Formats: sequence, C-alpha cells, structure tokens
Amino acid sequence: MALVLNIETATTNCSVSLSKDGETLVLKEDNSLGYSHAETLHLFIDEVFKIAKLKPIEIDAVAVSKGPGSYTGLRIGVSSAKGLCFALNKPLIAVSTLESLAQQVGFKDGYVIPMLDARRMEVYSAVYNLNFELVREIQAEILTEESYSELLKESKVYFIGNGVEKTKGLIQHPNAVFIEGKLPSADNMARLAEYKYKKSDTEDVAYFEPYYLKDFVALKKKS
Repeated sequence: MALVLNIETATTNCSVSLSKDGETLVLKEDNSLGYSHAETLHLFIDEVFKIAKLKPIEIDAVAVSKGPGSYTGLRIGVSSAKGLCFALNKPLIAVSTLESLAQQVGFKDGYVIPMLDARRMEVYSAVYNLNFELVREIQAEILTEESYSELLKESKVYFIGNGVEKTKGLIQHPNAVFIEGKLPSADNMARLAEYKYKKSDTEDVAYFEPYYLKDFVALKKKS
C-alpha cells in the first residue's frame, strides 16, 4: 500500500498525479501543442498536493515515466523526480512509458501496440498481449505497409499513441484498430508504480537515466 507521486513528461502531455494503493487520487495535466514542462511541471506538483491536502513528505515514493519519448521532456521529468527523491529521502520508481500508454486500451483479444512519434516515418513501439505482457521488445522502427503484417493476419491489433496518425495512412488491414488522440498520462502510471513499489523494484537515484532509445540529435531552426 503506497502513496505515490507520478510524473509523466515523455510527450507534449505534462502530467502529474497522486495515487494511493494503485488508484489515482488527483490528476493535473496539460497537453498543449508545444512543450510546457519547464513552466508547468512544478506548478502541477504543488497543485496535486494542495488538492489532496497532503504534504510532500507524506508520500512513499516518486514514480517517473522513463521513456522512450522526447529527450528534453524526459530530462525535465527525471531531473525533477530525482530532486524530489533526494530532498524527501524517498525511493524512485521508473515506469515504462509505452507500457503505461498500453494500459489505456481495454481489449478482449489480439495485441496492443503503443507507439510514439520519433519523427519522419519512425516510431518508438512495443507489442503487448492481453495480459499486458511484453511480446516484442521496445524498439525504434521505420513504418512500412508491411509493418505488423504477421500480427494482423493472426488477430486484432490495437494501435495507440501519437504515432497512430502516420500508421493509419500506411496500414489498411481490417484487423487494425486505431485509437487516436491518446498520449501517456500519469493517470495510467498508478497501478504499475504500486506493483513495483510492492516488489521494492526501485532505482538508484544517483545513477538513474531516462531510456532514450536513440541518441539526441539537435535540429536547426527553420529560417
């Protein structure tokens, strides 16, 4: 049984929640088109504690979405989580961004593929079964018309995340189900964080780094 502060900043959705025993108590998030994490993350953290009428020292752990996702977003979220853990002397829990995203899908058959946009025709993705068990590891992949063709022949495949927009333009199989407008949220981190807390599956606060999957590449601003 744990009271956990959950932080999700892997995409444009800046999301913070307080959860107890795996259930969300308070949620604050902002899915602006741009990244507002640097400006809003700490405001949201303060607000969820005020709404819940709790003090930061009362939490049992801090959970953070570890990636893959936006390099800058992940850096901000992980840095904030580590700072809180040091200041409050609390354990750090790392939650897979794609596993948390997959938890938003309620399905009775087939597979779920959470995917995040990685620019051009590339996505960060993984494949989970009905029990949300990983059946294909997380990877960065370039989408083609043949992507996931074997899975689609076998059963329904549910695609979710901001990589869906580019995927639905390529894959026309009747077994493909596209769930649009969904991003990783701190709301879906609660059960995963609780599970890890019960197992004492925590990170070394000093050495933990986000799971970037790819090296950061700086892009030139358009003139």
